[in-house]
Amino acid sequence: MRIVFTVTNDLSYDQRMQRICHTLSTHGYSILLVGRSLPHSIPLTASSFRQKRLYCPFRKGVFFYAAYNLQLFFYLLFLRRYDAICSIDLDTLPAGFLASLLRRKKRVFDAHEYFTEVPEVVNRPLVKSFWSLLARLILPYYRHAYTVGKGLAQLMEEKYGLQFSVIRNVAAYTGNLTIPELQNGPRIILYQGALNEGRGLETAIAAMQYLENVQLVIAGEGDLSLELRALTKRLQLENKVQFLGFVTPVQLKKYTSKAWVGINLLENRGLSYYYSLANKFFDFVQAGVPILTMDFPEYRALNEEYEVAILLPDLKEEGVVKALQLLLNKKELHAKLQDACLVAREVWNWEAEEKTLLQFWTAVFSRR
Repeated sequence: MRIVFTVTNDLSYDQRMQRICHTLSTHGYSILLVGRSLPHSIPLTASSFRQKRLYCPFRKGVFFYAAYNLQLFFYLLFLRRYDAICSIDLDTLPAGFLASLLRRKKRVFDAHEYFTEVPEVVNRPLVKSFWSLLARLILPYYRHAYTVGKGLAQLMEEKYGLQFSVIRNVAAYTGNLTIPELQNGPRIILYQGALNEGRGLETAIAAMQYLENVQLVIAGEGDLSLELRALTKRLQLENKVQFLGFVTPVQLKKYTSKAWVGINLLENRGLSYYYSLANKFFDFVQAGVPILTMDFPEYRALNEEYEVAILLPDLKEEGVVKALQLLLNKKELHAKLQDACLVAREVWNWEAEEKTLLQFWTAVFSRR
């Protein structure tokens, strides 16, 4: 069976789609992942599945979404052979829906996030109304959908009347792990992911003013890249905050393995973040790195299984500082969280989760 996955981002840095596509391709599916070409895009690396980048002259906003979906639609319309189109999030749904309708192919919706509830959309009534209307018009024509967590699945089932399976975005198991001895020098606090609204990065940077013997390392780029660098300079924290820029998954694992704490700080600015289950949470666990994250439902439930994180009740500067100071001063607490990571990683890994993915796609192609 041949499946086309469609995204709007740069394929080189999308660990989630690389995992999904690799699993399916190694289990007999022919996979094509279609994404976007950007000025900073690096050459695609050889993989077990095919990849295609589409160039769009616009970078963001209404013109980008319109132009990209139009280009994607015609690409899918004339693409030679495939059996199913899987649209990742609402921003590639129009092209995937129309092409699958005209070509009479199976269609699947992958809700990586609750698109109408992300910070960039939730406080913009016209934009939110447009995407909400689009979802209400198109999703009734879908029979197969999945998302990353139980909370999001329940919310979207209630809103769209479509059953959502849950396939968590967990990291691949890396085998036996040896935790390196802590060296003298600053403790590495790592953030990995997009530098976008609501990620708590301004708070994390500001907290560095009140902590000693630490360095905040930020891997990724996004809408706030310039603002965050300017904030770092304004607070004179250049020696405590390091921006790595875009980092490939292979490079990122090296940085993660050296981290002392991983941070996943989210503002409660929409249901998408409140019910999120970020891949970085599992990346940190797989590397044996304790986490500082929010006391949101999905993270709370996981932490009740294995205590791998300190949960923050809200995103305030003083709370971040207090939690990190606690870990700095109480080495036994850090060791306890680290030990829990080593146990949890044996359970929360892609090798276990991919079984659900394979069952899902078996059901897609077995249903008439």
